Amino acid sequence: PEGAHSALRAAGRALKGVRMSYENILFTIDAGIARLTLNRPDRLNSFNDAMHAEVRDALARVKADPSVRVLLLTGAGRGFCAGQDLGDRAVAPGSEPVDLGASIDRNYKPLVLGLRALPLPVVCAVNGVAAGAGANLALACDLVIAAKSASFIQAFCKIGLIPDSGGTYFLPRLVGTARALGLALLGDKLPAEQAAQWGLIWQCVDDAELPVVTDKLLASLAQASTRGLAAIKAALQASAGNLLPAQLDLERDLQRALGNGDDYCEGVAAFVAKRPPRFTGR
Repeated sequence: PEGAHSALRAAGRALKGVRMSYENILFTIDAGIARLTLNRPDRLNSFNDAMHAEVRDALARVKADPSVRVLLLTGAGRGFCAGQDLGDRAVAPGSEPVDLGASIDRNYKPLVLGLRALPLPVVCAVNGVAAGAGANLALACDLVIAAKSASFIQAFCKIGLIPDSGGTYFLPRLVGTARALGLALLGDKLPAEQAAQWGLIWQCVDDAELPVVTDKLLASLAQASTRGLAAIKAALQASAGNLLPAQLDLERDLQRALGNGDDYCEGVAAFVAKRPPRFTGR
């Protein structure tokens, strides 16, 4: 309904350029770009329940705000994210066991699925170590750029667990079964340069260049056809579970819907006129 769309537009105008007040994350929306920074640097930005709740709230704001055309996820300080804060649910031999499955259902599963389902590109800038669930949180994003000093560690085997937060899903699809098993069974540190060579991430850059390259990418995505990018994201995600006929049908349906949109007309007109397109976004 038009009233609902008007309310969303008004909410987007209210949020634009405003820094939200959180205790465990930093969050801003400006010029079509939402920036979400995990902000527990003294704990290498590891997750506790409070940070999960704040990230969920920020992602809900992104989804509800039609002015947002790209999301950046990064970390404060010297690391991206060390995964779960084990001090937040400390256990000792002989103590009452912790239901880790409940933690996944309550926190990590909604987080990963929420990032994957956002109808816009999600860029992850890995500024330092990404370990455990932190590594797999990065892999849940659409484009991962890492500083050369960054690294990825599937640390779960060190504490008798399996890679979660989508790790067992993303790893073999990105680097193949042999490398996925090596990373998961050994828990060795994978330097960012090697992660890029293996195809685990999109790009590795010099540390000093990470903010510059990231900002340039964000600006480009914020000016692109957000609806078209969302369809690309959805089609590529669906391809993992589709046979070719079903994927061709999905391509047909998405192409038909996009062909009826304003951005396609604008894109063709701009191409013919040899000028930059002026896409409207969502």
